[in-house]
Amino acid sequence: MWPALLRILALTRKELLAILKDPRSRILLFAPPIMQCLIFGYAATFDLSRAPYAVLDQSRSAASRDLLARMDGSGVFQRVANLDSATDMADVINSGKALIVVSIAPDFERRLKSQKNADVQAVADGRNSNTAGVAMGYFNTVVASFNADWRSGHGGRPTPVIQTGRAWYNANLETRWNMIPALIATLTMMQTVMLTALSVAREREQGTFDQLLVTPLRPVEIIVGKTIPSMMVGTVQATNVLLVAQLWFHIPFQGSFFVLYAGLLLFLLAAVGLGLFVSSIAATMQQAMLYTFIVMMPFLLLSGLTTPISSMPQVLQDFTLINPLRYAIDIAHRVYLEGVGLDRLLPDLVPLAAIGVVTLTGASWMFQRRLG
Repeated sequence: MWPALLRILALTRKELLAILKDPRSRILLFAPPIMQCLIFGYAATFDLSRAPYAVLDQSRSAASRDLLARMDGSGVFQRVANLDSATDMADVINSGKALIVVSIAPDFERRLKSQKNADVQAVADGRNSNTAGVAMGYFNTVVASFNADWRSGHGGRPTPVIQTGRAWYNANLETRWNMIPALIATLTMMQTVMLTALSVAREREQGTFDQLLVTPLRPVEIIVGKTIPSMMVGTVQATNVLLVAQLWFHIPFQGSFFVLYAGLLLFLLAAVGLGLFVSSIAATMQQAMLYTFIVMMPFLLLSGLTTPISSMPQVLQDFTLINPLRYAIDIAHRVYLEGVGLDRLLPDLVPLAAIGVVTLTGASWMFQRRLG
C-alpha cells in the first residue's frame, strides 16, 4: 500500500511540474477563467438597463403626455425619436435605432374620458426575441400603472386586484446572480476536461508514455496519478471564479463552503473521468482537443446554463441525465443562492458519483486494453 502511494505521489508531482513549469501554461490555466467570468458577468446578461424607443403620438393630449412621461421616467426607456407618420416606424426599427415604437391613436384621450378602451400599439424589434420580450414586459408595467392611476383620478372602477411581486434568492432578478455561480462549474469543467484529455496525448507525442509504461506504475496508479493533479487545478480554478463572484460582483454567498466544495470535488471526479476517457482513445493532442470540443459542446448546451432544462424536448431532457455539468450547476445555484445542505443535494450528488465511477472505470479499461 505504501509503495503504491509513493508511486502515485511521484506521478502527481511529475504531472504538476509538467503543467506549471511553463509560464505560458500557468497564464492559460488561470487567466482565461477569470477573464471569461468577467465577460459573462457584464456582457452575457439578459437584463435590460436601456431600451431605446420611438413615439408616434397622434393624440398629443394630456393623457398621452402622461403615459409617455411615465416611460421616460421609468429609468429603462429612452426616447430616441418622435415620429410624424406610421411610415416612419419601419425605418427606426429596421435601422436598429429603436427597440420598440409606441403608437398612440388620435382619439386616445377622448375614449378614456368616455370610459372606453383606448388602444396603444407597441411594435417591438423581434430579431432579438428575448430583449424584445423584456422590453414589452416593462412597457406593460408602465401601462398598468397608468391605468390604475387614471381610474382612481377620473372616477372609474378601481382595480380589483393589485399585483405585487417578490423574487426569492435574487431580489432584483439580476442575470449575473444566476450566471456567475453557474460558471464556477462550467469554466472549471472546460479547463479540467481539456487538461486531462491532453495529459496522456501529450506524453504519446513526446514519447514519454512508453517510458511511463516501463516504470513500476500499474494502470490504476497511472489513472489516479493523472486524476489528482487535474482535480487540484480544477479546485483552484473554481476558487478563482468564486472569489470573482464574491469580491468583484458582490454576489452574497448563502450556503456552506464545505458543502459547495464537497459537491465540486465529486463533480471534478466525474469531469476528470470524462477527460481521461477521451485521452484514452486519442492518439495525438490534436485528436484530444477535437474530441474534447465534440463532447463539451452538447454538454454545455444541455446543462441548463442558458436554457432551462424543463423547456427542452423530452428526449433532450433524458440525455441531460448523463451530463455531469447539469448537476454541478444545480449544486452551485442551490448552495450559493439558497444555502441548502448535503441532504438536499443527494439527487445531484448520487448521479455525479455514478458518472465518475463509470467514466473512470471506462478510462481504466481502455488504458489496460491499449496496454495489452
